[in-house]
Amino acid sequence: MSDGPPSSAQSARPPRDLLRAIGGSSPQLVRYAIAGAIVGLTYVALTLALSGPAGWPIQLAIPVAYALAVALHFALQRLFVFRDREAFVLATHRQVGRYLVLCLVQYALTAASTAVLPGLLGLPESVVYVGTVAVVSAGAFVVLRTSVFHAPPA
Repeated sequence: MSDGPPSSAQSARPPRDLLRAIGGSSPQLVRYAIAGAIVGLTYVALTLALSGPAGWPIQLAIPVAYALAVALHFALQRLFVFRDREAFVLATHRQVGRYLVLCLVQYALTAASTAVLPGLLGLPESVVYVGTVAVVSAGAFVVLRTSVFHAPPA
């Protein structure tokens, strides 16, 4: 046993251990990725279509595309990704409530970043928007898995 800090090999957690720690499974993560791709493409394409060819300001295009994407996302998460209804800890209305809180946080971060970061970083709004969507979406699996559709791992 060493008294020093753990080596990078000792401190690195393999993806399987991380999945087990959050209570997920590889098939569930694959389904999440598929659902996310479908919703993400829908959300990004609609936002960019409205803010580009349709001529809407991006801050107006975001909530319209977001509302449609939210409905699609919840349906896919409940029916496809976290489909083991016997393992649901919360009633549907409680899931919807928690899900909507997550959506509001994601929306606020996306709208704020597209309003502020383009000027700070010297990047187009669309680039900041796509980057924000990727970053914000990355943490959503853990929140959905541990706080919306299933209980935190014991």
